[in-house]
Amino acid sequence: MKFKILFLLLILFVLGFSACGGKKVSGTQLEKRTLGETLPAAELPSLFRSLDEIAEIERAGAWFQGLSITESTIREKAGDYAGSVAAAYKELSWAYGMGLIKKDELEQGLLNILTIQGDETVTLTANAIIAFLKKQWDTAAEGLEPLFNELDEPDGFGRWLILVCALEKNKAQTLAENRQASAAYKSIRARYSQFPEYWYRGARAFSGGIAAQYAENCINLSPQGPFADECRTILAANTGLKNEDGLSIKTKKEIEAIISQSINSSNPQVLDSLLPLIGLPDNPYTVYAVSALKTLTGIPKFNEYFSGHAAVSKGRLAERLLYICRS
Repeated sequence: MKFKILFLLLILFVLGFSACGGKKVSGTQLEKRTLGETLPAAELPSLFRSLDEIAEIERAGAWFQGLSITESTIREKAGDYAGSVAAAYKELSWAYGMGLIKKDELEQGLLNILTIQGDETVTLTANAIIAFLKKQWDTAAEGLEPLFNELDEPDGFGRWLILVCALEKNKAQTLAENRQASAAYKSIRARYSQFPEYWYRGARAFSGGIAAQYAENCINLSPQGPFADECRTILAANTGLKNEDGLSIKTKKEIEAIISQSINSSNPQVLDSLLPLIGLPDNPYTVYAVSALKTLTGIPKFNEYFSGHAAVSKGRLAERLLYICRS
């Protein structure tokens, strides 16, 4: 079977497959994958080396846009059709997490596959990932687990999808199983460090400082992405604030970026986006922002900005702005 994945990156992502021939899987029992069943054995080593190189690039935290398209093509040549679909989805998942495409475009790319006749493994994989997108965790896990068996790397993307299902539906029944699933998820962080959804799912699954760290990483990667607002809510919950306060939270990296932009442009008004954060009850992000802003009061233009806002503000915001103004 042959199929092609067509992407128009940064504008629209369209996923399509053209199929001819190929071995079908009949019945409800799915055969385990056999890599390279359509290729001469002599051609496999070079394909496997290429996949190993891609994996090492990812583990080094150096994944880049388009890499998973290459991976998808290689896996298709090796006869790994489930892995090829998963790699294509990986590219789309990154784009969605970064806010480059919408969720309906992401889902439509997978639905397009279902309109094509071909190897049933492709259809089964697409259906399982669609269930994943729809948060049908039991259905997704049942579809994914037979497809991504012992042939797959422990930190492969198919295994990540399965781990997310386990964490989201709390599949593990015992404390030991919960710890095992959590540990497995944390152990693959290097490979998915560029993917907002990896951090988002971890932030949802974990608690305390670990959840906060994952939420911050997700926000820092994609501040305006589809997962950022919920991650800000997670940060609020972990610092004793109300959920609605989360929308006012900025991470330390965001605070530093806003202050740098304001200084570089010599425009104090850029700091307006930090005022809601300054007015929140005590929390680490507000404390950090206040301390950072206080270093600007030696610049007359910024001092005037703070004192002017303090004069027209009330409550905690006014108090903190007055504190910032004091030398």
